[in-house]
Amino acid sequence: MASVFANAQIHEYSLKLAVGSGHKYCLLLTAYCLLLTVPSFSQDAKTKQLYDQSMKLFSERKANEAITFMQEAIKREPSFADAHLKLGQLYEFTRRVEPALVAYREGVRLQPDAPATAPAYQSLSNLLLKLGRYAEAIPNLEKYATFFAPQSPQAQRVERMLITARFGLEALQHPQNVTPKPVSPALQTTPSQYFPVLTADEQTMVFTVLKPEGDEDLFTTTFNGEIWQPPVSLSPNINTPENEGTPSLSADGRTLVFTACQGRKGFGSCDLYITRRTGIEWSEPQNLGPNVNTRHYESQPALSADGRRLYFVSDRPGGRGRRDIWRTNADADGNWQEPINLGAPINTALNEASPFIHANGQTLFFASEGHPGMGGYDLFVSDSTQTSSSQRWSSPTNLGYPINTSEDQASLFVSANGVRGYYSFEEQKDGVSQRSRVYVFDMPESLRERVKPVSYLKGVITNGKSNIPLSATIELIDLATNQTVSRVTSDTQTGQYAIVLPTEGEYALYVNSPGYLFKSLSFDFTQKNKEGNRGVVLPVLLEPISATSRETLNNLFFESGRYDVAGKSRTELGRLAQFMKANPTVSVEISGHTDDQGDATANLALSKKRAQAVVAYLTEAGIDATRIRATGFGKTRPLFPNTSDENRRLNRRIEWRVL
Repeated sequence: MASVFANAQIHEYSLKLAVGSGHKYCLLLTAYCLLLTVPSFSQDAKTKQLYDQSMKLFSERKANEAITFMQEAIKREPSFADAHLKLGQLYEFTRRVEPALVAYREGVRLQPDAPATAPAYQSLSNLLLKLGRYAEAIPNLEKYATFFAPQSPQAQRVERMLITARFGLEALQHPQNVTPKPVSPALQTTPSQYFPVLTADEQTMVFTVLKPEGDEDLFTTTFNGEIWQPPVSLSPNINTPENEGTPSLSADGRTLVFTACQGRKGFGSCDLYITRRTGIEWSEPQNLGPNVNTRHYESQPALSADGRRLYFVSDRPGGRGRRDIWRTNADADGNWQEPINLGAPINTALNEASPFIHANGQTLFFASEGHPGMGGYDLFVSDSTQTSSSQRWSSPTNLGYPINTSEDQASLFVSANGVRGYYSFEEQKDGVSQRSRVYVFDMPESLRERVKPVSYLKGVITNGKSNIPLSATIELIDLATNQTVSRVTSDTQTGQYAIVLPTEGEYALYVNSPGYLFKSLSFDFTQKNKEGNRGVVLPVLLEPISATSRETLNNLFFESGRYDVAGKSRTELGRLAQFMKANPTVSVEISGHTDDQGDATANLALSKKRAQAVVAYLTEAGIDATRIRATGFGKTRPLFPNTSDENRRLNRRIEWRVL
């Protein structure tokens, strides 16, 4: 996308639509305007007259008429090198790429070593790079470099162009196994669509559209299991007559951050706004505040899966380049903290753009014009090592061809399971962008290996007695570290929830709502889980606190035949202690159960000792012993027939119930 990152608007079309207005005409042709002021002549008067008339018409913005006069001048004097160079500029301005290349080539052929020809080498090389004709660009760039002193800023700029040409040529010779295709014709209801983002289950997509009148809005579409539905405007609370774009969604699709550059009261040229969905309604967007938004440019947000970490692009002071990627976290009250610059090796002295943090929280995709690529902005991937105090990133890897091409690549969204990539592709004609469409492709194996896949758990949380939807907090805890990996809430109207599940390690999931027993679930991904990336639909019933309420503690672990509690059980026992402290009038019974294997008397004794071990932990945690009692039932109260290993595993349990 030729100018998606080059202006203060949300996307490229804002600049393209302004091409014909005022002083922008010459700004778009800065190099050309300079060239046109230094003609030299050794031709006859008629040829000079034709040349001058062409320049006059061009100054009057009559480029097509100017071409005719320049062609006539060349017919009279085929060796008129300056006329060939100016004709190349006129063709390029009118977007006639191939004739421009022919004219530039003839100009440099006639005067290959003249200093005045250097800009022609630049224009010729730029066009060839933009077209991806790297093999042709390299010799022209090598010649262009000879016009400058070694190590001069100009020589360094040409060297960067040579690096691009050589990288692009190598990438073309070793393409990725990728076959992009449009997501669906149903999405193509407006001139262009771009910046797609999806929920973890890939059932909902939000993207930016360019409407015929030039307005940018956010649209959404849903997948019904077979086809994508016709897109609709996301919300009247979000879309306005001004531009809204570059959305980012949390994994459950209920938190959205987007960019607005006009029409809303903000802090700078472009600001970030947040909105949340309850039921089917989106809230009135709120500015993310002065920690995130400044008088400078903030745009292109990327939310983490749980919506509590945000990456974005800004040109604020303190960065490494022009526009850098920054990161901020939300505190317990939802306030966004002072952003941190990602630094090296992500940010460069040039521009970075459109970050996307994968649902695994560790893989960052982004666009950059500072890292070696195929021209303009390329897409890159980097992996992080997260600690409690810092986040370090690996050296970025170019995603290769054909994901990257000689054109700018604007953004990429990768599915939670790492299988598919979604992005916006500019369909072109003669090197000129015509429209942008949302495309999808299967991730090549080399990139799948870089993306640690995650699964998702979704469903509806309801009252176990009345079936009424509940608002609840869902927390995912790493049992090895007792650290909260993710925290989300269910919809207050529908009870719907979605949370990302890792596919390695052991995790506990806790569902809490005031006035209800907490629900604990266990997920063990220590072995390779081939089914883990398909997602799990799990409705959760919460039991109101009453004398008949009971739950199983699914994250208590004992070694076979033993009753001392394993270390990774501390998360579960801590949650039970918290519940008892939060409900000081509640007393509970802890009951142990076994399967039917082994001696019945020994099993009965073991089940009671395990229950007593839980009681001991709770009393040490400050719970009054009079509020807890322990009992053991051995094999006498199975949940399922003891006819399989899985059933026996479920029957070996610790339950708790309200007395």
